[in-house]
Order: sequence, then structure tokens, then C-alpha cells
Amino acid sequence: MYDLLKKIGVIFRILPKPIRNFIFEITSNYSNFLALAVRYIILSSFVNSIGERVYIGKNVTIRNPENLTIGNSVSIHDNCYLDAFGSIELGNYVSIANHSSLISFEHTWGDNDVPIKYNPSIKKSISISDDVWIGSGCRVLGGTNVGRRVIIAAGAVAKGELIESNIYGGVPTRIIKKL
Repeated sequence: MYDLLKKIGVIFRILPKPIRNFIFEITSNYSNFLALAVRYIILSSFVNSIGERVYIGKNVTIRNPENLTIGNSVSIHDNCYLDAFGSIELGNYVSIANHSSLISFEHTWGDNDVPIKYNPSIKKSISISDDVWIGSGCRVLGGTNVGRRVIIAAGAVAKGELIESNIYGGVPTRIIKKL
């Protein structure tokens, strides 16, 4: 079935990006099978690659999807925000709980002649290995590498290296417990 959905996604690539974005947005408020399938098809027409058994919940916002790689059995739950400006790679068996954000860049503020919001951004990739659970309301910032079999506790802010087989929590994250 996923092969068929991906083939339909290839056909959708002929549509202009604004139309595909519009279709993604109008299905965003629904969680029925048809809406999930359409979001998968549209997403497959944008991203680097996408695996099977990928769930994209309601009201998920994905910016710069051409820099996004999604493995198998990935779930991105309701109200998440992913900006892949600097690239995001999600391994297999990754679950991103509701209201979480992955932001793969940093703002600069060094040019005093330009308002801070108009200073350039620096691309910083995010890599999430296999078997990772990102709790509700987490922020994963650019320049973060999450090792295999990691849990990031709800509300945490992750940046840097998160070593495999640990539970991380806090702002900024620190190891809470070994798995």
C-alpha cells in the first residue's frame, strides 16, 4: 500500500508547491484514514525520503520538507512543528509527541545595523536515531544528535549530543536515568 501512496506522491510532484501545501493544510484538521493518506501522499511528494507506517497527526506544520528524511514507523503527533531548513533526519521507530518542535537552524544577532529578526540564520542539522521517543512539548534545537533508544521527557529542551540508551529531561536536557 505504501508503494502505491508513494507513486501517487510522485504524480503529485507535477502540481505547484502552493497547491500541494494547500491540500496538506486542508486535510490537517482531520484524523480519518483519508486525511492521513492524503497527508502521507503530499508529504512524500516533498521530502528527501519517507518510510512506511508514517503517521502525521492533525495540525502538524512542516517547513522546508525537501530537507526532511523520515524512516519507517514514525509518528508525528498533533500540533507539532518541524522546520528542516538545516535538515532533519528521523530514524525508524521515532515517536514525536504532541506540541513538540524540531528547529534545524539558529538565529544570529551580530549585525547591529539590521534588526535582530532580519539577521541571517545558520543551518544546523538535527539527527534522530532509531527507537527514540520525544515527549510532549519538547524542543529539539539545531545541532542536536539523538542516539539510539533515547527518551526525551516532556517539556525538555534538547541541544547537542544525547547519548544512546538514556532518558533525558530538563532545560537544558541532562541524563535522568539509564535505560
